[in-house]
Amino acid sequence: MYLDSAIIVKLLVREPDSDFFEEALDGELLSTSELSLAEVASALLSKERQKLISKTNRRSSLALFDQWIAIGQLRILTIDQKIYNQARRTLEICHPTIGLRSLDAIHISACEHFLTFPLCATDGRIRAAAKKLHIPIFPETLPT
Repeated sequence: MYLDSAIIVKLLVREPDSDFFEEALDGELLSTSELSLAEVASALLSKERQKLISKTNRRSSLALFDQWIAIGQLRILTIDQKIYNQARRTLEICHPTIGLRSLDAIHISACEHFLTFPLCATDGRIRAAAKKLHIPIFPETLPT
């Protein structure tokens, strides 16, 4: 299963649908691209700036993220030129109906390249692009 960075953040800090994803992903083989190394840190810093989490909580969440990687609970996939080229094709395929962002196209392309299905995401653009590309997504419908 491929995790978008936003899903990783949901596993690290409490969000309304965190419990759903914790239960659903327990025991699964989880992967993400190396983009998540920066994206997760950025998201946690943003939450701290917004006063949604404390500095201590941000640091402990980032340490937990690093621990998951170190013990192999979360596999980090390397991005190479093939994935960047595939991301360009993904952007073109989705244009003009899906305003996919470049980093999201890279995540989708890494998922597809490494065959780490399904793609776990809640972002509407990522989900729409995955559907257009016939990439299995999780969850099939978003929790309410």
